[in-house]
This record gives sequence, structure tokens and C-alpha cells, in this order.
Amino acid sequence: MEIPDDVPPGPARVLLDVLETTADLTVRQALMVEALAYSTLLAGPDFAAWRGRTPVRGKPEVGPDPVVLERTGDELRIELHRPDRHNAFGHAMRDALVDALELVRLDPTIGSVELVGSGRSFCSGGDLDEFGTTPDVVTAYLLRMQRHPGLLVHELRDRVRPLLHGACIGAGMEMPSFATHVRARRDAWFQLPELRMGLIPGAGGTVSIPRRIGPDRTAWLALSGERIDATTAYAWGLVDELV
Repeated sequence: MEIPDDVPPGPARVLLDVLETTADLTVRQALMVEALAYSTLLAGPDFAAWRGRTPVRGKPEVGPDPVVLERTGDELRIELHRPDRHNAFGHAMRDALVDALELVRLDPTIGSVELVGSGRSFCSGGDLDEFGTTPDVVTAYLLRMQRHPGLLVHELRDRVRPLLHGACIGAGMEMPSFATHVRARRDAWFQLPELRMGLIPGAGGTVSIPRRIGPDRTAWLALSGERIDATTAYAWGLVDELV
């Protein structure tokens, strides 16, 4: 597959190798490969160049409840709750979401989970101000595997029902794609921008997305950085229902 001129060739080659290597692995095994590759790229020159030209705006502001839970009967509603940042997925939100999903895993009386985002977007992807803030790449790998919301969505895939809207960028499309049935509103749109940061999708996207739309379309999304709308996502099988 041809690599566009504006994409760093090293990370692009890593992406294609990861997609090829993980096709026949279990989800957990495939996530380990992705996490190893992502963590390696954090130490690479292309990510360093992106970080150097993308100044950190300071410590991200995070409210007291980056994830809000509401239970009605046997249904739990999990809402990503940073509407002022389009639910940018930072460390605090990741940990809160993992805790919520662990609660679901441990509580068999929760029959179904609606996973939604507050405000104008489901999730605008990883919080850019936190990229590269782990102390070293070994820690980055261990954190990804020990606190992986995508893996938990996979394990709970028949109980978690994401409802997507607005921007679904990076992690905002990677994590919900592990669920068995993904719904989207017609204003939803999807994008994988990580290669231009010198990285690959790192929230499970090299695993969840190709299992829905195939490795070729996944590679095209990542290499091109193009957006697709909800209608296209539905036609490809990235989402299962438009509401």
C-alpha cells in the first residue's frame, strides 16, 4: 500500500506490519503487539518532532467526574464527561472508565451498559497535552496493558452498547469498535490521525477496527487521515445501526 508523502514512513511501516502480524492473534495477544509498537514509537524521532512543534498547553483541566454513571434497573449508563474538550481521552478519564467497566465485569446484575459522550462529541481522541508524558516507554507499555478500556469493552462486548455522535477520533472510534453492537447518530464522523504524530492507533484500533472493516480499509483510514461519515461507517460495518 502506498504511503502518502505527508506521513512519516517509519510509523507507517510499523502500522502495516502490526496489521499483518495481529490478524490471526487473539484480541489480547494483538493488543500486546499494538502496545509494544506504540510504546516503541513514543521513543522515535517522528513523535519527538511532532511533540516539538505541538506545544503542551499546560496541565489539562479535568473536572471531578470525567466519567458519570447512572443506573436504572439493570441498565448502567456510562457517560464520558469532558464536554468542554469534546471528551478528550486523558489519563483521568481512562482510569475512571476502566473502573466503571470493572464494576460491570464484577456485577452480574448489570444487564446492559449504554456508553455515551456528553456535549457535541462522543470522544475527540487522546488528550494531546498528555501525549508523551509517561516517564519511559516501558511504563507506557505496562500502563496500556494494565488499564486498557478497549480490552474490557471486548470482554463485555455483548453487554456494552456504545451510542456515538459527533467527533469519534482515534480512541473515540477504537474503543467502541470492540463492542458487538455499535450504534451511531447520523452526525457522527470518524478519523484516525495518529500517523501524522509519529504514532499508530494505540487504544486498540489496530485490533478492533480491522476485525470490523478489514485491514485494508483500516490502513487507508490511518494512512490517509481522512474522515468518514456515519453513512460510510455503516456501509463498511464500522457501526451496526444508525439512529
